[in-house]
Amino acid sequence: MSRLRESRKAMWLSATVVVFLCAIFAMATTKITSTANAASTVFTPDKGKLIIQLDGQTVGNEQFELSQAGGEWVAKGITEITLPGATATRVSGTLKLQPDGAPISYEWTSRADKTNGAHITFSNGVAKITLEMQGARPYEQDLTFNAPLIAVLDNNLYHQYELLARMYDWSKRGTQTFPVLIPQDLTPGSISVEATGAASHEGKSYEGLRVTTSDLEVLLMLDANRRLMRLEVPSAKVSVVRE
Repeated sequence: MSRLRESRKAMWLSATVVVFLCAIFAMATTKITSTANAASTVFTPDKGKLIIQLDGQTVGNEQFELSQAGGEWVAKGITEITLPGATATRVSGTLKLQPDGAPISYEWTSRADKTNGAHITFSNGVAKITLEMQGARPYEQDLTFNAPLIAVLDNNLYHQYELLARMYDWSKRGTQTFPVLIPQDLTPGSISVEATGAASHEGKSYEGLRVTTSDLEVLLMLDANRRLMRLEVPSAKVSVVRE
């Protein structure tokens, strides 16, 4: 009987050690996986409010948030704009992204005189769009791009320029080109992005980034964490400033 008890005790201790070692291995694996996921993403969480100005006058604001959800990132923004002599407009957008910045899906809604919206899914460089216009039947369209890393820059959702700044390869710098989609206009195209070095405004120092299309130039000012602090469209007299 004593030998049986000793044998059972040894087996119990052996099983306990195995369970303990398995638990340690699982914790280590989880930590390594989490660290790898964190290291491979171009994003970091951010949340804030942007003030929109036209020719020096405040015409609206945008509330936005960038957060992680599992293995994806979600960027949400709501903009409210009231221009002189025009109906107030409220635009909202939700963009889901891969850790490297490639879009997964995008939904937007615009409310003014009418309510319009769309749902877009991205796969292998193809954007499948379902457009819903008030008073009309849904309209579907596919747009094909030459790469899966597509910049989504929608009308009046300026936080999306911060996402573009995160997608830019700062280790290489120089001029980098991205395919771009402007969902509210159903417009595909390409943009050039270039770091412009140190920039300053009202005594504060920033990192400059210039975004150029065939007919537009947008200047970004970013802090040390690549957060969007100021955006200017000189030709349109538009300024967007983080509150």
